[in-house]
Amino acid sequence: MSKKVVIGLSGGVDSSVAALLLQQQGYEVIGLFMRNWNDASVTLEDDCPWVEDSADALLVAEKLGIPFQVIDMSDIYKERIVDYMFAEYEAGRTPNPDVLCNREIKFDVFLETALNLGADFVATGHYCRKAEWEKDGEKVYRLLAGKDQNKDQSYFLCQLNQFQLSKALFPIGELQKSEVRALARAHDLATADKKDSQGLCFIGKVSLPDFLQQQLQPKKGDIIEISSDFEAYQKSQSLDEINFLSLEKFSKNFVYQPTDGQKVGEHQGAHYFTNGQRRGLGVGGKVEPVFVLATDVEKNIIYVGEGKNHPGLWRKVLRVAAEDVHWIREDLALQNNGDYMEVSARIRYRQPLQKAKLYLFQQQLFLVFEESQSSITAGQFAAWYMDDELLGSGVIAE
Repeated sequence: MSKKVVIGLSGGVDSSVAALLLQQQGYEVIGLFMRNWNDASVTLEDDCPWVEDSADALLVAEKLGIPFQVIDMSDIYKERIVDYMFAEYEAGRTPNPDVLCNREIKFDVFLETALNLGADFVATGHYCRKAEWEKDGEKVYRLLAGKDQNKDQSYFLCQLNQFQLSKALFPIGELQKSEVRALARAHDLATADKKDSQGLCFIGKVSLPDFLQQQLQPKKGDIIEISSDFEAYQKSQSLDEINFLSLEKFSKNFVYQPTDGQKVGEHQGAHYFTNGQRRGLGVGGKVEPVFVLATDVEKNIIYVGEGKNHPGLWRKVLRVAAEDVHWIREDLALQNNGDYMEVSARIRYRQPLQKAKLYLFQQQLFLVFEESQSSITAGQFAAWYMDDELLGSGVIAE
């Protein structure tokens, strides 16, 4: 008897080919399209292509001869993803809704739905791989990077746990994007030449600040420029001792005051901006581009600096609070105060892996990078790897 797989058909080429491969491998495949947004008051319904995407998903299901249905997850998506986004931006942090969507929707609510349908597995069109082996008599599941290094999406799955991985299949993880396209064309799938979606569907063509303004009201404030020779940078000392106090100190961004720089413009709300941002500032007359160094949502001030090498953009250490530490490989988790391991890490999707050491102090994790990193941003996820295996992740603290 063949095993049953429920696949999230998104209306894109990746999930379409994933469904095709599962069918070829002998699975009983069921396609589900998740409608995650239906609030036309917050975005433009015409700009959110869910109708077109669900129609494309249906065409693929019909071509493959598999059952298909649309399920409405908009209420729980709003509760777990959209409301969280608003709260994080209002607090001056920058969330990653794609990571949250996988943890809270695709591999939680969607997985539960699939299991209730009698499925053995759920599948997605992510470019990543799963492996398993036995350790001390128990199965251990490993999340590996996709073979296509340009499309590797393991970072987006950095919050999965062992149970979720045990039920997950990633059929295209061994393929290059070009091979996926070729398979779709060879089997005459409707999505073969469809462009990849960009960003979150529910925002559509609306800019993120415009979307945030639906709930976070505009509030005029000052833009303060900090000079690259600001004296606080000169007083900072190199990290020459690894202990809790030194790591905690170096994991924090510089804290600026309005008197530390000069006003160079105004903005419509500090909560609309994030560290490292250069667009939308409206600060002209500079030799080099201007970047956001820090935001103060309480005082509604944005601090900026000129040039991508401005020292206010860079630091070597980040911290993950105890409650935000997540290990996929629980068997490898650091246990004792002062324990460390050498890893590779990234702080955003598509960033090349960076050499680092991961330390545990007072149940908090500190990533100490070999090279300074630009725009480490509170609310984003840091993910750490060993070779091509993703071991764990955590929310970057302030």
